Amino acid sequence: MLGEYLIEGRRASEIAASVERAVGAGRLQPGEVLPPLRELAVYLEVNPNTVAAAYRSLRDRGVIETAGRRGSRVRPRPASTSREALRVEVPPGVRDASDGNPDPSLLPPLERALAEAAARSARRPVLYGTPALDDDLAVLARAAFAADGVPEAPVAVTSGSLDAIERVLAAHLRPGDAVAVEDPGWGSLLDLIPALGLRPVPVGVDDEGPIPEELARAIQDGARAVVVTDRAQNPTGAAIDRARATELRTLLAEYPHLLLIEDDHGHGIVDLPLHPLSGVTDHWVLVRSTAKAYGPDLRLAVLTGDELTIDRVCGRQLLGPGWISHLLQDTVVHLWRTSAIDPNEVAGAYGRRRDALIRALAERGVRARGRSGMNVWVPVPDETGAVARLLHAGWAVAPGARFRLHSPPGIRITVSGLSDDDILPVADAIASATGVGEARRYE
Repeated sequence: MLGEYLIEGRRASEIAASVERAVGAGRLQPGEVLPPLRELAVYLEVNPNTVAAAYRSLRDRGVIETAGRRGSRVRPRPASTSREALRVEVPPGVRDASDGNPDPSLLPPLERALAEAAARSARRPVLYGTPALDDDLAVLARAAFAADGVPEAPVAVTSGSLDAIERVLAAHLRPGDAVAVEDPGWGSLLDLIPALGLRPVPVGVDDEGPIPEELARAIQDGARAVVVTDRAQNPTGAAIDRARATELRTLLAEYPHLLLIEDDHGHGIVDLPLHPLSGVTDHWVLVRSTAKAYGPDLRLAVLTGDELTIDRVCGRQLLGPGWISHLLQDTVVHLWRTSAIDPNEVAGAYGRRRDALIRALAERGVRARGRSGMNVWVPVPDETGAVARLLHAGWAVAPGARFRLHSPPGIRITVSGLSDDDILPVADAIASATGVGEARRYE
């Protein structure tokens, strides 16, 4: 039986390479169970520690996943295959509602902010030994966190939300640990977790955020950390309200050793209040990026959290990039101080498009979700068929497979590029493509 696995080698590196070759060639299929460690050691006539080292290496590289006594198996999607590979190629003449980008017209102009940052750098050059966090940015970030009820705690800066989340997970977890994640949820996070050798445990999401009963089940299944989106959840638009926050805080208080990571990437583009969960566990962080409010190319996020976690993140950062460019930090300070955008105006613009599309879909018998942010999530019976038919009708949407683990199929529509005149046509196209409801003609 073990011969069917085509695994060979005498050293750990050779065994791991053999498994990777079999996965790459399709001889080991996604989800296929690998031989038990000791059985493979007997088959290969090597020490069990050698096989254990090979499996650890494969797990750390995201090739396989382990589930304790249930053994090791090939990951459904190798870590080298990003969910971004599932994006739709948009041919000429097709409108792109799949990319998840903000509306450029709602982003602030950067010329003056960048010029001010450059002038400040000329007056006070940043040299080796300069503190990693700009004092002005720290003050502004801390004040904003305090205004939203986030506990008083140290502040740090990273190169975007995903960078912050990766550093926090690495600061506390080891390969093989389980992380509770929203399902459907942010595709990049769902890629990151197995790439770190961690095991994602799905948690269902409704319009008010993670469902407490499902989070409780994930924790009982061994999750050592949980990643929660506070507002503008991608892809469903969920936002945690006061009642749900109370439920989640009560649940998390029962597990003080759980690592809590909150992603508030919707800060600056959402007019719903933040209801933070922070501070209820021993180790926690809340992360805010500038990508949606100031532009994806302004790669910066501020985070706050318990002292040990922030200290570990900053210490490891010093051994890698060292710091986030003070030119970027000063640019954000200028935009923040001058109120370069009005969050209520931006949220209103996205909200009008989002709500109009959801209403139009409802009129056509199509159920859709999108409580906040810039995306609308539409459950569909046939995801692949719906995406293909919409593409044929002139609309590119994101396939739900980019965002799902075990949740039902769906498609994500980004409303950022939609005008008022687009709402009825795209609603008609979705109704027709999904086979739910009856498409209506429009003039």
